Amino acid sequence: MKIFSWKFYLSVLVLIAAIVYILPTFKPGLWPNKKINLGLDLQGGMHLALEVESEKAVESTIERMANDLKGLFRSQHLRYQKIERTENTKISIILQDQKDIDGFDKILDKEFKELRVLSRSKDNGLLEIVMDLPEKETETIKKQAIEQALETIRNRIDQFGVSEPDISLEGENRIIVQLPGVTDTQRAKELIGKTALLEFKLLDEIHDLEKALSEGAPPGTEILYEIKEDSKTRRVLKQPYLVKKGTLLTGASLSGASVQIDSQYNEPYVSIDFDNKGAKAFERITEENVKKRLAIVLDNKIYSAPVIQEKISGGQARITGNFTAEEARDLAIVLRAGALPAPVEIVEERTVGPSLGTDSINKGLLSMWVGGLLVFVFMIIYYKWSGVVADVGLVLNVLMIAGALAAFQATLTLPGLAGIVLTIGMAVDANVLIYERIREELALGKTASAAVNAGFDRAAIAILDSNVTTLIVGLVLFQFGTGPVKGFAVTLSIGIVTTVFTALIMTRVIFEYFIYDRKIKKLSI
Repeated sequence: MKIFSWKFYLSVLVLIAAIVYILPTFKPGLWPNKKINLGLDLQGGMHLALEVESEKAVESTIERMANDLKGLFRSQHLRYQKIERTENTKISIILQDQKDIDGFDKILDKEFKELRVLSRSKDNGLLEIVMDLPEKETETIKKQAIEQALETIRNRIDQFGVSEPDISLEGENRIIVQLPGVTDTQRAKELIGKTALLEFKLLDEIHDLEKALSEGAPPGTEILYEIKEDSKTRRVLKQPYLVKKGTLLTGASLSGASVQIDSQYNEPYVSIDFDNKGAKAFERITEENVKKRLAIVLDNKIYSAPVIQEKISGGQARITGNFTAEEARDLAIVLRAGALPAPVEIVEERTVGPSLGTDSINKGLLSMWVGGLLVFVFMIIYYKWSGVVADVGLVLNVLMIAGALAAFQATLTLPGLAGIVLTIGMAVDANVLIYERIREELALGKTASAAVNAGFDRAAIAILDSNVTTLIVGLVLFQFGTGPVKGFAVTLSIGIVTTVFTALIMTRVIFEYFIYDRKIKKLSI
């Protein structure tokens, strides 16, 4: 029989695949396939606009350069009166002896070629040199900080376990984050916005802590706090520490972080692993500072300050701090994902409730039903029984769109529902072109089979041309659009492909069934 052609088998295969992928949406857990993901506007969640303080990345770079300069001076046995960051983005150096000045010039030429000398002035036998980074270099640092912040936030959210988050750059330094289905908004904000700058610093055990609290920290030191919550009274306790400003090791040397359970106290802690360079540095630090207290500092907050009992080899350490399991897990996430290169500030926050999302779904489905019903009625009135064939193709078209959304794990948004409604209208356009061609062929006196073959063959080029151009627009919208625009582009692009398939393949199979199998001689068109 003519019906059992490649078009028939292909149509059956595509329909089975669509049903397989769409069923878990209506009956979760039926088989491993995931259901259709709903966007923020349909299932609720949170919307955040974050502003990256990129200027802070430049300040951090200058601070790191100043510290590196100090280290090189010490390693080469050179002396300096002062090396410090001034005016946020400048480095000021004061030298006295000519030997030290000559040594500095060599260091500058070899190690810090990117620094720009703003001034060299002598006063009372002291030479003061002021340097900064050129504008092009600072702009590069800011741009890289924003790109790294975007990637870091994306990594954190991926490990947080949000389905189909939307994370995109808006403008020069703003990041838009949409998290569908998130209910614990406070935890999400803390996870996303935490700078996660991990530092290892020695406690200052020479100066008096009480005097520092009342009169201010001595030069080269700072006061940091360890914050604990009493599990019984729920009171927050702040324990001050006098800490040396110099950072011995940072989280940049980490290769991993995971949550472990202390076998003795049955409490969670975070186990951290260093890379090869970090492991050697940590071993050297612990060897040189036995019996001294080493503070583990995250975002200027002390988590613990244990006494170094002996040299620690193997590149492993632990962070304790009376964590809950959730707090330990979140800390491990931000340490694995890396520190933000600059602080981020939440400048806009919106929460979409599930009830609003349900209302959007109901209204979107209502528009689909109303639009679809009007198209159904029109096609039956105007094209009679052939209109029924077009309507069957329309139902199959919507089924395939839903199956494709589930198969590709695309996110269905409110604009995406609008794209499906638009597809319903566009889908019958192809049938109208085919049916008008068939009418012309019948008017010329051709048989039903000859008219159907000619109608489909001659309309195919026009259908492909018009839909390919629309598909290109849809793909461009998907590539360069964000948020609602991308949601619309997804369903539009999928709908165009399924529309062409149902119009040229599936409806033709139905016509061929009636003509060749049921021997229909006259078409109701």
